[in-house]
Amino acid sequence: MTQSLRALLIASTAAAGMAFAGAASAETMKIGITQNNVGVDSYQTTYEKAFIEAADANADVETVVLDAGGDVARQIAQMEDLIQQEVDAIIIWPTNGEAVIPAVRKAHNAGIPVIVTNSNIAEQGFDFVKSFSGPDNITQGKRSAEIMCDKFKEMGIENEAQVVHITGQPGYTTAIERAKGFDDRLPEVCPNVTQIDKQPGDWNREKSQKVMEAFLVKYDDIDGVYAGDDNMGVGALNAAKAAGRDGIIFVGATNFAVGYEAMERGEYWGSIYQSPVDDAKAALKTAVAVLNGEEVPFLNYFDTPKITQDNMAEFDKPVF
Repeated sequence: MTQSLRALLIASTAAAGMAFAGAASAETMKIGITQNNVGVDSYQTTYEKAFIEAADANADVETVVLDAGGDVARQIAQMEDLIQQEVDAIIIWPTNGEAVIPAVRKAHNAGIPVIVTNSNIAEQGFDFVKSFSGPDNITQGKRSAEIMCDKFKEMGIENEAQVVHITGQPGYTTAIERAKGFDDRLPEVCPNVTQIDKQPGDWNREKSQKVMEAFLVKYDDIDGVYAGDDNMGVGALNAAKAAGRDGIIFVGATNFAVGYEAMERGEYWGSIYQSPVDDAKAALKTAVAVLNGEEVPFLNYFDTPKITQDNMAEFDKPVF
């Protein structure tokens, strides 16, 4: 082989290698996520950490991780920023299920598939969404109602019990759906149980404690409390303990570590087991599947089983 031919082959091989490297980098999926409010509770903090770890473990994925801090206007601006960056897909954990729809539509019109995570947007925005990945919140509410009813029946008070209800943040789809599931199912399984009041706790333990304090002043007879998550449920429990009101059955959803610990102490009866790690991994997996051209269900739910003092030994203590 002549020197010039050898040089030509080396140059050609190098050029081919550069072209291949360019093609490989072009195949990297750039996925943006705008979250609801990472600072509001340990579930969202754990979700973000798990999402970043799952993305880092996938060599084909590059991520832009944003947090709206509970501010709808900021989340809309973040959606527009991700569109400008020409990401390949956007994952959104909506701050408000209706208010974000125009921004989701804008991404859809720009040819960017949108995956909604954890809490769905309102139904009128479904045409602009590729898939929802998360828990079935209406089913969670129904299961919480069943947990409470079963306990009332065990206690023999299913024909007279009175319940108060602490919901999540108003306008937030998870809060709306869990409340609906509970409100629809409780009369079906325990038709003589009365729900005497309902107030928002905004996913906040301190606010929920104040809501419960007001309930305790207003009502002499409260047999059960349903809270849209354990953070709020434990706030309500703390109010009852401080007031010396015993015998109240507390049921929540999204079993937090504080809820699990209160169950261990025998103070809190039951909840719905939901992992933020599973939630985060499912969202990323759904986005990757969409970008790979795979068929994914529009409602891509993962299971969230009932957990009570009776079966809690079957579940690991939550990490959030």
